[in-house]
Order: sequence, then structure tokens, then C-alpha cells
Amino acid sequence: MAGEIGPIRLKRVYEPAAPEDGARFLVERLWPRGVRRDALPLTDWLRDVAPSPALRQWYGHDPARWPEFRRRYLAELRAPGRAAALRRLEEAARAGPVTLLFAARDEARSSAAVLREVLLRRLRLRARAGRAPAAPARARPPRPARPRR
Repeated sequence: MAGEIGPIRLKRVYEPAAPEDGARFLVERLWPRGVRRDALPLTDWLRDVAPSPALRQWYGHDPARWPEFRRRYLAELRAPGRAAALRRLEEAARAGPVTLLFAARDEARSSAAVLREVLLRRLRLRARAGRAPAAPARARPPRPARPRR
């Protein structure tokens, strides 16, 4: 699988694990209700890529708030504190299949769906640019200096 990007799947945490899941990452800030910690096969629990508590509570999985939630969550993912966890997921995806585990009922309007979109975009950009997997993530390129008047 050298040079290829492994698939990134989404799966509710309540669904059974499967061999094709590959590396399994829980991408929720809170542990899912009704799931025993010793019963959930996980590679890692990445709380740092989950939406902030304030954003999660504001959203409340209200479909009418989805576009604004998505916009705000994308902004949160650009924060420097999220870079290490995003790199961890990127490296795992380069190595093979990755499954993002989430608790929400609506897969299409979950934070995991936004995270998957971000990861696939980053992986494609890095593959096109020929960057090494450990390339540092940057939130935004520096602005050019404005000439003084």
C-alpha cells in the first residue's frame, strides 16, 4: 500500500468491530453512554479533535444548526492545539485503513463526518505536494506585509 492513502471510514461506536476497520479512533470528547471501556476495541481516544464542549452543547444535533456547526468546527480544527491529533490520524491513514468512531445517530451531520472531510483533504494536499508525513501543519500561510502609505 506504499504511497496510497488508506480509506477513512465512519462507524458508530455501538456497532461491532470488524477486521476491515483497521486502526480505530474514538473522536468524541465524552465517553459514549452505555459502552464499557474494556469492551470497546480502540487504537486511541483522541479527545483533542472533538468539538469544544460549548460548540457541542450549542449544536445539540439540531439539523437546522448543521451549516453553522460545520463552519465553527472547521475553525476549531485549524487551532494549533489540534495539530498533533490531526497528524496522528493522517499518519495512521497513510499506514492503512482508519475508522473514526462516534456516538451520534446522524452520521452525515456528525463531527466525525467533518473530521473525515478535513483528513481526506489534508491527505490529498500533502500527496500532491509530495510532503513527508511528518510535515508540520500550519493553520494559515503568513500574510504579506502591506506597504506603508
